[in-house]
Amino acid sequence: MAGSEARPSLLQPSLLQGFPDRTPVDGPPLAPVDPVARVVLESSLPHLDRPFDYSVPAELSEVALPGVRVKVKFNGQELNGYIIERRADSDASSPLSTLHKVVSPVAVLTPAVIELAGTVAARYAGTLSDVLRTAIPPRVAKVEKELLAGDLDAGVRELKPLPDAHAWATYSNGASYLQHLASGGSPKAVLAALQGFGPGGWAALVASAVATVRSSGRGAVVVVPDYRDLEQVETALANVLPSSDVARLTADDGQTPRYRNFLRLLSGSAGVAVGTRSAAYAPVQNLGLVVCWDDGDDLHIEQRAPYAHTREVLLLRAEQANAACLMASHSRSTELQRLVEMQWAVGIEAPRSIVRATVPRVLNTADSFEQERDPLARIARLPGAAWRAAKEGLERGPVLVQVARAGYAPSLVCESCRELARCNACQGPLAVSSGTAVPACKWCSTPAPQWRCTHCSGTRLRRGAAGVMRTAEELGRAFPGKPVVTSSGEHIKATVPDAPALVVATVGAEPIAPNGYAAALLLDGNSLLRRENLRAGEDTVRRWFNAASLVKPARQGGLVVITADDTAATGALLRWDASGYASRELALRRELQLPPAVRVASLTGARADVVHFAEAFEASTAPGKKLRSAGPAPMLMSSGAPSSVNEADADVRTLYFIPYADAAEATRAMRAVKVASAAKRTSGPVQLRLDGVDVL
Repeated sequence: MAGSEARPSLLQPSLLQGFPDRTPVDGPPLAPVDPVARVVLESSLPHLDRPFDYSVPAELSEVALPGVRVKVKFNGQELNGYIIERRADSDASSPLSTLHKVVSPVAVLTPAVIELAGTVAARYAGTLSDVLRTAIPPRVAKVEKELLAGDLDAGVRELKPLPDAHAWATYSNGASYLQHLASGGSPKAVLAALQGFGPGGWAALVASAVATVRSSGRGAVVVVPDYRDLEQVETALANVLPSSDVARLTADDGQTPRYRNFLRLLSGSAGVAVGTRSAAYAPVQNLGLVVCWDDGDDLHIEQRAPYAHTREVLLLRAEQANAACLMASHSRSTELQRLVEMQWAVGIEAPRSIVRATVPRVLNTADSFEQERDPLARIARLPGAAWRAAKEGLERGPVLVQVARAGYAPSLVCESCRELARCNACQGPLAVSSGTAVPACKWCSTPAPQWRCTHCSGTRLRRGAAGVMRTAEELGRAFPGKPVVTSSGEHIKATVPDAPALVVATVGAEPIAPNGYAAALLLDGNSLLRRENLRAGEDTVRRWFNAASLVKPARQGGLVVITADDTAATGALLRWDASGYASRELALRRELQLPPAVRVASLTGARADVVHFAEAFEASTAPGKKLRSAGPAPMLMSSGAPSSVNEADADVRTLYFIPYADAAEATRAMRAVKVASAAKRTSGPVQLRLDGVDVL
């Protein structure tokens, strides 16, 4: 948990209290102008989440400027930090310590980023240092030397002519959105893109919007979930902008390329930042547009405190910089639907005539017509309609098969009583990795060659679910002579050729066919819809739309087959009506007062610590105002791994449901309790998360 990471085990008592060493010493002469520097320390301790004043020696006066990295003495220890301000005096009541060292003269922390980081920290009840850890990449000295020598400056660039806006013109409000961007305006929009490939795909739409805002002399930030989306949008941007104007920011590239591109943006030699999560904080000059692709993807959530979501960071940044905003996806999250219904953003969708001409035909094997033709379709893994779609599609190109699970047989059950087969050593679920492998535990990897059911004493196992490898094996036998390609786990493919082949992929790992798939089979739909999660339906619809958008239009024979019960979720794809489904979901959430109709805060930790935190928080709220809460409830197996503690000693979780009108006050109160608990050490660590998508 984040709280355990912040536990101060090796720091001195005075550091724990949050006071620097201010013992008067005879130091060097101070800077003649603004001799006080306000420094933010790189520390995850909540009670050190405030600026500290240090005196600036005369020898560092020219380089100790706002935004630079420094080292300071804090209670005898050397800590890293950033100067955020130079001042003429200090309100400290004791003599100031002197700046120890300026690490680099490059001001990597701009005023806009420090303001954004502070806003994000306040929204998520986190610390400024934790946000800056994400926003500022690690320093690479040799790259800074290139900057100081002028080697990073790409010089004057000739922007390419504006791309053809025909693709945008096919969407309602699309042409007017681009016109507003070109005139220097800051429109906010939520785009439902139809295709995931080709010149009319989402990447081309994003690139066109970026090129338009660049024509008005402003910069842009584009954030995508993973490297496959990053490659798509980079390719599209290369068609409309010079390569020197685009800087790629992703940790996957390594520290040196990432820091070089960061400094290119900082110096203004590049005007467009494109990348994954951390790119949301990119120091783009004269920002005019922020873009987030597929905000419903979990990869947009920062995995370290304060667990900020890219969508929210970009929304805050658009408000702060008065920049245009484009939230694009194939479906629509309930969070974005809320923004549209609040009229903060305008929805950009294609008219029904364009939808019918662009998207594939969608067929559900659970409808009454298909049930009459194939009575066993409801229980078959590959119903007749799906088999026919694959057979006919293979004559025209590749066929996509989407499955819910990786591996071969990710779960096994007793053939006699259908109870889940569990390991005798740790009670974890058994699985097999291939058709000839011995069953083994998914938790402790203990083989179970002589397994016996504890319920009926049966000794025979059967597959409870088929994974991607088993599905590929079965399809290979069903369509002999046809190549079978898999994409899952650590072996995800970005693209596949247009040649006929069966492409079996887990959800979210579907490769792109350059000219689109001839057909797509969406298997295991009921498994996705029945997950115990508030967002199971919304997330399943998003994954279905993402896969279906990779298929050729119906006029070219494109066909999508869903094998799921006839529900509102399947109806949304059959009608190609993502916004209608999001509106329905949001209405239900409002009625039940669940996210995103309200904000949710989760407290996780030992029972005594969570109770102590909750009591302190409730005591600090306004009299007579009590927030709806749930818990504390035990979390014995929340991580999917075996628990080694008794239920009485297990971590617990308490949830608070916070109306938006009370959110600012509530997050301030939680932040204050977090600071007080860390400073006084009155209780153990508690993980505090705001708006976590996995807590309900």
